[in-house]
Amino acid sequence: MKLAVFDFDSTLMDGETIDFLAEPLGLKEKVASITEMAMRGELDFFESLIMRVKLLEGLEEKKVNDICHSLPLMPGAKEIVKELKKRNVTVVCFSGGFRNATSYVKDLIGLDADFSNVLHAKDGVLTGLVGGEMMFSHSKGDMLQRIQNILGVNEDQTMVAGDGANDLSMFKHAKTRVAFCAKEVLKKEANIVIEEKDLTKILEFI
Repeated sequence: MKLAVFDFDSTLMDGETIDFLAEPLGLKEKVASITEMAMRGELDFFESLIMRVKLLEGLEEKKVNDICHSLPLMPGAKEIVKELKKRNVTVVCFSGGFRNATSYVKDLIGLDADFSNVLHAKDGVLTGLVGGEMMFSHSKGDMLQRIQNILGVNEDQTMVAGDGANDLSMFKHAKTRVAFCAKEVLKKEANIVIEEKDLTKILEFI
């Protein structure tokens, strides 16, 4: 294996970034229910992202960063990245979430790169708008193929791990497909299923 791609929310991190961000606005349950529908594949990912980010309008950027820099890592996150790097595997993170969180965690646990979305802010507060590399249900698959081309890595040399419907597109381009504490829609396409919140369990299969 030469390339490992991890989803961020509910895979490298224990929870959904946007649900944490909605909490100080008193909107956690509302946002979480939309997130849940999107992860089960019942709602278009792009539409769900736009809906949820709109609800964050007015949140202070400093508060966003404070929350994003104190998110709980999934048990085993640091350990599995360290072990894969020892094996000379390029380890990256794809997230339909936000760079405020993924770039911080990239440096914290030693990822090679992170690809995610950007919350638009003006005058120190969120505008409710979002842009970036991971806006659509097909984004992770597109980005994976681009990275494989750049690195000269094929599907047989690629592992992907995620938990929700927006990870399906990257499952199409990897031989090793890990459903980690995942929704049924993803488990059906996986060849490794982990039901315990411990990322080091993946190491038993690879």
